[in-house]
Amino acid sequence: MKYARFRDPAGAVRRGEYENGAVHFGTESYDLESDEIDVLPPTEPSKIVCIGRNYADHAAELDSEVPDRPLLFLKPPNALAAHGDTVTLPAGKERIDHEAELGVVIGEQCRHVAEADAMDVVEGFTCVNDLSNRDDQRQEQNWVRGKAFDGAAPIGPVLATPDEVPADASVQTRVNGELKQDGSREQLIFPIPELIAEITTYLTLEPGDVIATGTPEGVGPLSDGDTVEIEVEGVGTLEHSVRIP
Repeated sequence: MKYARFRDPAGAVRRGEYENGAVHFGTESYDLESDEIDVLPPTEPSKIVCIGRNYADHAAELDSEVPDRPLLFLKPPNALAAHGDTVTLPAGKERIDHEAELGVVIGEQCRHVAEADAMDVVEGFTCVNDLSNRDDQRQEQNWVRGKAFDGAAPIGPVLATPDEVPADASVQTRVNGELKQDGSREQLIFPIPELIAEITTYLTLEPGDVIATGTPEGVGPLSDGDTVEIEVEGVGTLEHSVRIP
């Protein structure tokens, strides 16, 4: 099953079931791409926990070592952007990259979750674009300027329950229709249960929180006016454009 969050014509925020391009709430149905509704991120996380270098080929393209434990960093709620948005990127930067990622949406408050129980706390999956300001990321250790700027985490378009997403689900990016990244969930160095166990050793995950599981090789810079599509097999395609002042 898939779910979408949206603002209906009366201005109310709703969550409806998504099927065949339409979202259904009560007796009403809306085309997800219609101007009648505003598509919202499918969850309202208190935080997005991101995983760095969780694909070996991506680590190699950065000339970096594969970490011996999950490399964690955070994106705050101000980083959220939705399907169909135009994200305004920081001005004056030489390189801001796209990064397609499988997003894990947490369904319940949890701490100290064992790997064997980890999937029990997962509500579903979504698409994430971990937009990355490389200029500042290279100059700081905490990556606030590099990773946490406004709109730095487009998410959506829907939340798909775990049964919808194959164990080897593809994770792709297209920029202006051209394929740039093409990886798979099964290539993750640290799989989802291990990530949840590691993260909850240190911090509490809240309902709606998102884990962005890492990006495959092929990251690259964006230009003013580009259209980005992030597709996760079983979820769908998150599409947004970018603007550089």
